[in-house]
Amino acid sequence: MNTMIPFHEINSSWTLFLDRDGVINHQKENGYINTPSEFEFYEGVKETIAACSLHFGKIIVVTNQRGVGKGITTNENLELIHQKMSSDIKAAGGRIDGIYYCTDINNDSLNRKPNTGMAFQAKADFPEINFSKSIMIGNSLSDLQFGKKTGMLTVFLTTTNAEPDEAIIKNADFIMDKLKSLSGMLKS
Repeated sequence: MNTMIPFHEINSSWTLFLDRDGVINHQKENGYINTPSEFEFYEGVKETIAACSLHFGKIIVVTNQRGVGKGITTNENLELIHQKMSSDIKAAGGRIDGIYYCTDINNDSLNRKPNTGMAFQAKADFPEINFSKSIMIGNSLSDLQFGKKTGMLTVFLTTTNAEPDEAIIKNADFIMDKLKSLSGMLKS
């Protein structure tokens, strides 16, 4: 880990970028979340995002969704999953300001993490986003690399990988066991 994150300094000028599967909801092992009924929030995530909504100016979800590109999941179901996720978070008092996803199969796609296309899509929609005042939270090396390439601070969640390897440790500014842990780190 390279840097400590100034959680006590976070205010409305900051942006929170979140991966979806393995961060917000349980990730399906060796598969994809294909329908809203398969989407299951981790405990405390909706309340954590509600707390983050009081601190961060923008909350953005960036997610690779190769299952659509492979024809396993439909775009329509992906939209329904995101509608359910957003409405459940809103009902808990939180908000998601933008959801960006990449359905491309090819790892060279500009929009597929670790590439930065989704970050720049978000910045085009929300010009006030400042990557140097942004935090990327994910559960994979590609999430961390996406954050690093854009100059964000990075947080690795051990939800799907309890023992991160050297590459993850090198790219993570902070490591947490679950998103819910973030709640206690933000100033009241």
